[in-house]
Amino acid sequence: MQYKWTVITVTTVGVLMSGIDSRIIVIGIPQVAAALGAGAEQAIWFTQAYVFGSTVALLFVGRVSDMMGRVKIYTVGFLVFTVGSLLTSISPSPDYVIVFRMLQGLGSAALFANSAAIITDSTPSDQLGLFLGINQVAFRVGAMAGLTLSGLLLLFLDWRALFYINVPIGIFGTVWARRRLKELSRPEKGVPMDWAGFFTFTAAVVLLLLALTYAAYDTFPLDELGALLAGAASLFALFVLQERRVPHPLLNLGLLRIREFTGGVTAQMLNSLAWGAVILLLSLYLQLVRGMSPFTAGVAIIPFDFAFLAVGPLSGRLSDKRGHMPFTTTGLAVMSGSLLLFSTTTVSTPYVVLAAYLVLFGLGVGVFSSPNMSSIMGSVPPAERGVASAVRATFFNVGYVLSFNIALLVMTAVLPYSTITAVISSANPAAIAGLDKALFAKGLDYAFEVSAAINAVAILPSVLRGKRAATYPAGEGARQGSLEPE
Repeated sequence: MQYKWTVITVTTVGVLMSGIDSRIIVIGIPQVAAALGAGAEQAIWFTQAYVFGSTVALLFVGRVSDMMGRVKIYTVGFLVFTVGSLLTSISPSPDYVIVFRMLQGLGSAALFANSAAIITDSTPSDQLGLFLGINQVAFRVGAMAGLTLSGLLLLFLDWRALFYINVPIGIFGTVWARRRLKELSRPEKGVPMDWAGFFTFTAAVVLLLLALTYAAYDTFPLDELGALLAGAASLFALFVLQERRVPHPLLNLGLLRIREFTGGVTAQMLNSLAWGAVILLLSLYLQLVRGMSPFTAGVAIIPFDFAFLAVGPLSGRLSDKRGHMPFTTTGLAVMSGSLLLFSTTTVSTPYVVLAAYLVLFGLGVGVFSSPNMSSIMGSVPPAERGVASAVRATFFNVGYVLSFNIALLVMTAVLPYSTITAVISSANPAAIAGLDKALFAKGLDYAFEVSAAINAVAILPSVLRGKRAATYPAGEGARQGSLEPE
């Protein structure tokens, strides 16, 4: 079997597990919160902590991968994720769940920062979109399984099963990755780590994410919020200055001069900012407004994944032949239209109508995702793929983390924050007043409208990125101090 197929089979286990974990907690949030006595803010952090932990580590993991080898760090990431899953499953309180979900996120950073880079190393450029599309299908299959699996587990077991289900998969994936993957990149052994860059970037991201997370809480003091934002801006400025003066920076700023790369990651961040909260909001709507059980709500969202599976690999394959532009632009436009359609739903909207909107949304995501990732990863030299993939994932995660915070802020224009938190933290839909349900549904409509507008803006950087400036053979190239597109 050709090595590129070996890589796909091994990395599929990682993204499959990540897909399961990305959705399995979404359906179970009301149940986990009720079992541990968590407040609404803590319940939100059950999902935020995972992405938060991943985001602050991605750039560091990407640089270490380029220095020590992507396969080695990928394997370590599998192990860390597995340990984090085990610890989360035995957590005695909400705070422990949040801390160990962050540990899971650290492990997922190593998986996300390296899976796309390892695939790109082993795959010819004219097949890259297809193979990345196959990898994303595995993620969606995991996400789809997570929706139904969480409902089934909660029917027969308690919430802890949502996390220890990852442990046997993680053990298998760790062992298999160690045995089957081989290093094709050329690690930069012996070069110093840019610790100053790491600490300034990490601190800046932490302050920014904390500020924008707390902005969703109406009880957080405005002066402290301003201090967090000012601190984040100052640290980002210091980070840029640091990266410009050191010979071996954490982030080679020359990557940002590659127009296709910068346009792609910017479009991806705006896209994740628009739809990162969509599945969570729909889960809350179906369970707490429509009164569905966790299992029924999980099944109800599956049309989105089926639609994605139908077009994801195909769009990636066609973009290999015809370029990314027709697919990324069309996909973003379709997603914006479907988000507007979501904003028209009410408490009494027939499910068949909602399912049609989910299918349209899944088609848009499927058409956009693989060509966009192929465009990003194919535009950088092979020696930079680890950090480039980390930057891509960081942009995605920042948008994803902020998506739900923006949704909460928008919803406060319709109903008080206290009502929103009361609905979110309720595990008994029957106890929620009819007026509160109607207002909550209306708040969701406003959130979808804002998401549609943000997603439409993503079309601009996607179009302006232009065409490929250079083509790099798989597994070749050297890290340079300053990258310029050829």
